Amino acid sequence: MRIIDLIKMGLRNLFRRKARTILTIVGVVIGTVSIVVMVSVGMGMNKSFEESVMENGSMTIINVSSNQWTENENGEWTSTKQQLDDKVVEQLRGIKHVKCVSPILNCYDAQLNSGKYQGWANFMIMDMAYYEEFGYPALEDGTYPTKEAARDTLYFGSQVNTEFYYWSGKSSQTKTIDLMKDKITLKFQEYQPNPRKKEYVYNLDKRQMISGGDSEGYSEADWMIFIDIELYKDIYTKYANTLKIDDRKKALAKLESYEYIRINVDNMNYVTDVQEEIEKLGLKSESNMQYIKPMQDTARMMEIVLGAIGGVAMLVSAINIANTMIMSIYERTREIGIMKVLGCRVSDVRKLFLFEAGMIGLIGGMIGIGLSYLASTFINKYGASLLSGFMGGGVISDTNGQALSYIPFWLPFAGAAFAMFIGVLSGFFPAVRATKISAIEAMKTAE
Repeated sequence: MRIIDLIKMGLRNLFRRKARTILTIVGVVIGTVSIVVMVSVGMGMNKSFEESVMENGSMTIINVSSNQWTENENGEWTSTKQQLDDKVVEQLRGIKHVKCVSPILNCYDAQLNSGKYQGWANFMIMDMAYYEEFGYPALEDGTYPTKEAARDTLYFGSQVNTEFYYWSGKSSQTKTIDLMKDKITLKFQEYQPNPRKKEYVYNLDKRQMISGGDSEGYSEADWMIFIDIELYKDIYTKYANTLKIDDRKKALAKLESYEYIRINVDNMNYVTDVQEEIEKLGLKSESNMQYIKPMQDTARMMEIVLGAIGGVAMLVSAINIANTMIMSIYERTREIGIMKVLGCRVSDVRKLFLFEAGMIGLIGGMIGIGLSYLASTFINKYGASLLSGFMGGGVISDTNGQALSYIPFWLPFAGAAFAMFIGVLSGFFPAVRATKISAIEAMKTAE
């Protein structure tokens, strides 16, 4: 039998009993929608977890802090001190898959001056050679700082305070300073100045502005003034040399240890491995990956559970397909006998019934995919508010624009193929049963 004849006969037989075929297809549609929507909700949860963590930083960044907080068995938090110095930096750089390492210092007691007006700013002190590697935004001209340029340049975040003030003793005055044009100097206020020495003042001759870190202006790059660690050490050393002996020793000692060290790994898949190597050095570290991994495990489990729920619906539809095909065989016994008498091969009879079962699965699967997109759209639009209402209100009313249901491009194809496979699988036993019908006995059966 030619393939085209088999297709025509199969389609004609499918719609001979329209009501039964349509009801069987409806069962497949329900099963397909159940699987696709359930899996899409699981994937939406996983994607939501990842996006939530990504908002707080890169997935390849590891931080080693000098102050490490840990929770004991009683739920109490205690702080342990980790010594971070140049030796540790070199050890971290030697770990496999580590792309770059930068020691970090913070400075919160520096004073900016413009004439008689003064203001305060927070400094991010790091190796500016790796500024771009750590995911910070470009400068306003679209370029990134280089180690060479950073030797005498400071980089201002878009939200750095521009309101400087002057206190006359009775009242205060404020003035808006142009951070790029007005003359600005830097002074440190950490220790009392030595009256025998001239106060150290650093002129901020070279400055550049960083483009906005994010649309809301809340990123680290928005509120900080970035300075290369070598430039800062040079400035701070000159400042320390103007202090009293005891204060000078304390100030210089601060340059020998770091508040934390930032590491960038060449691939997010190796972040956990790198953290394990850091642990072997006797150091505690933190990364976004260690928080997202439990979330991913939970999301995968939810995908399995939700997919299994959808699978139950598909199992019911598979039984329905098998029942429909068996009923069809009983009704078409004489037709099967005629086909065999006319010389049709046993394989042709089997192919015919498998084709019909597969078409029921494919048609139901394609309709189910279309309805799945509608269901996904409905869930993303109204799902959060509905679930919030069921759970007492306000629990998950704000998803920050993240989809509750996410259908990747491959899922519709996989869903349709799976529905067709279920159809063929369900029709296999009836098809084999049809091939075993005796042609002589079939011819005796009245239609």
